[in-house]
Amino acid sequence: MSNDEDRRMDDATTGEAVSFPFDRMAAQRFRETFPRARWSEEKKAWFVPGSTARRRIDRWLAREASRTEPFADERGRDAYNFEPILSPYLNVGDIGFWIRTPYSRTAVEELRQVPFARWESAKRAWLVPFSSYDELLRRWKTIEEAALRNEPDERRKRAAARKGTQEEADRRRRAAERRRHRLPVAGNDPPPLGRPVATNAYGIVLIVEVTGEIVDPEIAQEFYPYSKEAVWALWRSPTLDELVHTWPSRTRTGDDERSRGWWQPTLDELREARKSARSRERRLKQPDGS
Repeated sequence: MSNDEDRRMDDATTGEAVSFPFDRMAAQRFRETFPRARWSEEKKAWFVPGSTARRRIDRWLAREASRTEPFADERGRDAYNFEPILSPYLNVGDIGFWIRTPYSRTAVEELRQVPFARWESAKRAWLVPFSSYDELLRRWKTIEEAALRNEPDERRKRAAARKGTQEEADRRRRAAERRRHRLPVAGNDPPPLGRPVATNAYGIVLIVEVTGEIVDPEIAQEFYPYSKEAVWALWRSPTLDELVHTWPSRTRTGDDERSRGWWQPTLDELREARKSARSRERRLKQPDGS
């Protein structure tokens, strides 16, 4: 495959989603800046292809935030003064609200829906302009509750409460099963080797071997209830490069594909897997490996 083909594949399958309040002029400016962006009706958001999409989107959002009507920021400040968010997770800055929380997928998804909110990696915080305060306030209860659930002390309390319970025993068995890196697949229709596939149990994985060993029905019933007569396949997590060069399925996953244990991943599934792989590889490159 040529370098040009690699680049086209990369651009077609990597990128970031962005949503913003509808405004005809803003939409026109967006299309001029991102002529290859595509609208996703399912996510109600634009998808911008390319490995630098997040950085380009953040720059565009910052410019758009400065274009808001002259008194929008002032109204947002007044709204905050009238009904302030009093939380250790929020601080008021010169240009907006800085939000720092323990990592929570729920909190991140809520913040992404706030107009012109953007992640500032240098400060490890979300920046929300004053003009978006009403929407931030509307979503704050969900954001704060999710953050509180993910505080280290709260996580330790939940772990202590589970100690010695059936729930903890079940969690340990599931964790031990995952560490075996095995997956039941239909013996007459195994997944391709060396190519990322989507699975019911572990998301997108790369199958390295189909052993042919018959799956114990009791193990299947406990951990893989979707499976029928099956054999074991061994898997590993795919690399970011392998995910980038995986073509997405253009059709919806059917029941037959799910019952066999694997299917060709959709574009949405690949996007989520690439984000996780990118974060994982970034952590591994840090000096301390954390």
